[in-house]
Order: sequence, then structure tokens, then C-alpha cells
Amino acid sequence: MRLHDSLDLLVSGAEPTSLGLYHEALRGLQCFVGDPVGALDRAIAAQPSFVMAHVLKGYLYGLSTERAAQSVTKACFDAASGLPATEREQRHVAALGALAAGNWHRAGAILEDLTIDHPRDALALQAGHQIDFFTGNARMLRDRIARALPAWDDTMPGFHAILGMHAFGLEEMAEYVKAEAQGRRAVELEPRDGWAQHAVAHVMEMQCRQRDGIAWMRANTDNWTRESFLQVHNWWHLALYHLELGEVDEVLALYDGPIFGDRSNIALNMVDASALLWRLHLGGVDVGGRWNALAENWAPHADAANYAFNDAHAMMAFVGANRPDLARRLLAAQDEAIAGEGDNAAFTRDVGQPVTRAIFAFGDGNYAETVRLLKPIRGIAHRFGGSHAQRDVIDLTLIEAALRAGHAALAAALTGERRDARPESPLSHLFASRAGLADIGTARI
Repeated sequence: MRLHDSLDLLVSGAEPTSLGLYHEALRGLQCFVGDPVGALDRAIAAQPSFVMAHVLKGYLYGLSTERAAQSVTKACFDAASGLPATEREQRHVAALGALAAGNWHRAGAILEDLTIDHPRDALALQAGHQIDFFTGNARMLRDRIARALPAWDDTMPGFHAILGMHAFGLEEMAEYVKAEAQGRRAVELEPRDGWAQHAVAHVMEMQCRQRDGIAWMRANTDNWTRESFLQVHNWWHLALYHLELGEVDEVLALYDGPIFGDRSNIALNMVDASALLWRLHLGGVDVGGRWNALAENWAPHADAANYAFNDAHAMMAFVGANRPDLARRLLAAQDEAIAGEGDNAAFTRDVGQPVTRAIFAFGDGNYAETVRLLKPIRGIAHRFGGSHAQRDVIDLTLIEAALRAGHAALAAALTGERRDARPESPLSHLFASRAGLADIGTARI
């Protein structure tokens, strides 16, 4: 008997029990909660011929940015490749194969065409959206989902996730009013949707609405933290609001608690930890021995260089902890990555290596070199992934380096630019004051 999933798409090799477990895993991914891998392992054990169970598991590992996960992604691709499948499923398998080979852009393109033909394929939309995020493709973050929206309505399972993804894409394209409305609607439909929660948090970050952001995140913490594998990133967003307001004690409490209290060794969680401590470091805040534990957790990744965005954040920890041994291993690994295959070679060459070397130079007190490396790549920084809010650390590092290097004209230009883009930001006021512009505030980090 051929079965259909909850959106009436034909699935191969499934039976009712395994299909139910697949739906559980898909919902987990759409909300970023639970244990989708565990559900898929049970689905595969019940029905090894279930193609899409292998595919979804492969996406979960392939989109983790963990080097150790690459072998699992490849194994999932190998398992799915030998199974009977529909034409739609075969395209999923091809996308997973591209991802396993490090061809992020190719995987995203396959999924783009798939969802043009099958706009109700929720997994294709979800995986494609995550690829757009990791490749920094803001337009596709919005338009991949916008194309599919006419085929969806609020009676369909997972509609909240479609709205949440659309909200994030709109935010990255600076359509803030519409983004906030979509994100709030998604959370109303499904309060556990951590991605939609985070989309609204991004809007408030970009609009410098710190108090609104704090209220938004504090209003329903159980919904976006309970069993959530996005919770650290959402706590990071809350910490950014407090940092902008100069509330350092609150920032450090969040770092020592939900952000890095359990000393996570998951790369995406360590990225958030590094990004927060580095912002404090730029502001001259003494974070004590916090860098040391973080650097130790990053140490196994020093030779990985499999995703350039992670490398830059690992370097922050190595510099903060004064670990030149690990820093030099990372720089050597990046040289090898640039000579290798897959899209990460370009991610690293174009943006990742200049940023990583700039952070290394900053740690050496060579602020002029930091400026030299960062200034040319600001316009293409999206190529190594992340969001506008995450990549803001590049501008912050550049401004601080220009100030410390004594490049008065450049510092004034950069701070004037930032004040124009973020006029409500206390941090913009502080930078402008330090750069010798008009006295427009007394904000402190």
C-alpha cells in the first residue's frame, strides 16, 4: 500500500507507524524542539525502506555545520540512494547528496526547483530555508517561502513554520513591519515555534527596540526554551538587547546561565557564546576566565575548517583565551580548506579567512591590520552565512579597531554610518562620542 503524508504527498517505503514517527520528527524540526533524530531512528528501524526518513535524518545532520556529522549525512544519502522512490523523493536524495558533498548552493538550487513544482513539500521548504541562512542568501530566505505561500493556509499542518520562515526572510530583507506581523501570527498558531520567535527577535534587534525585545522574549520563555535546540540562540538575542542598553551584569548572568552554563560543545551554541563574549571584549569588559572554558570546547574544531562562519567564532575564543597554538592550527586548517572542494572553499577564501585573520590581528594589538582585512569585505560578508545581526560583529570589530589604530577619519565615517542606520542605538551614540562626533549620548557598555 502506498501512503501519503499529512500534506497528501506520496511517500515510498513507509507504513503507518513509521510515517507517524516521521511526522513527529518533521514537527520537531519545524518548531526546533524535541528529539527528531530519535523519532527518525525508530522510524527507520520499523521500516528501513522509508526513503524520506533517511533524507530528513540526513538534513538534520548536514545542516548542523558539525564536521563530525558529515559522515552521518553521507550514510543517510547512501541508504536513501538505493531505495525505490518517487521523482520528488529522488530530488530530495539528490539535494542531500549535494549537501553531503559540501555543495550547499547546488543543494539549495535542487530544493528550489522541487518546491516550485511541489510548493506543499514542507521539508523541502525547511531544508532550503536553512541552506539559504547558512549561505547568507537573504533574498531566497524570503522568496523561496513567498513562492509557496499561495499553496498554503492555516488548516494545513505546519503552516506556522511557513509563516515563521517567511517572517525571517522578510526581516533579512529589511521588511520589518510585515516580518513582525508574520512572525507574531506564526507564534499565535504554534507557541512552540522557536524560529518564528527568533524572527520577531531579529526585527526588534534591527530596529533597536531593546525594551520591546526584552518584553517579547521574557513573556513566554517556557515556550521557546523547553526541549528546544534553538534556545541558546534565542537567549543570545535577549542578551544582545541588554548589551545594547549597557546592562553588563544581566548579559553575564545570561552567559553563565542558559547560554553557556552547561558548557555546550555544539558548534552553533558555541558561536553564540563566542559572539557575546567578543562583543563584551570589544567594549573593554573583563570577562574573567570565561574565555578559557569556551576555548577548550572549541579546541577539537581547530583543525576542522568545514564552515567558515564557525571558524571566525572559534578564533574569537582562541584570542580571548590567549591560545595562539589553537589559533595557528585554525589558520592552517583554513589554508587547506581554501585548496579543497565544496562551497566552503569560497566561503573561507572570500570572507572567512579575512575575518578570522582580522580577529587574530586584533588579539595581537595590530589594529591597523584588522582594519586592512575587514574594510574590503563588509559588502560581501553575507557570503559566509549568518544573519545581519550576527554579522554585525564584523562592523563592531572594524569600528573598534579603527578607533584603537588612531584612524580618526575612518572611525568618524564608520560611526556616522552606524548612527544613521541605527539612530536609536545607545551603542551608536557611544561610538560616535568616542570618534569625536557631536555629543549625542552617554551610553556605556
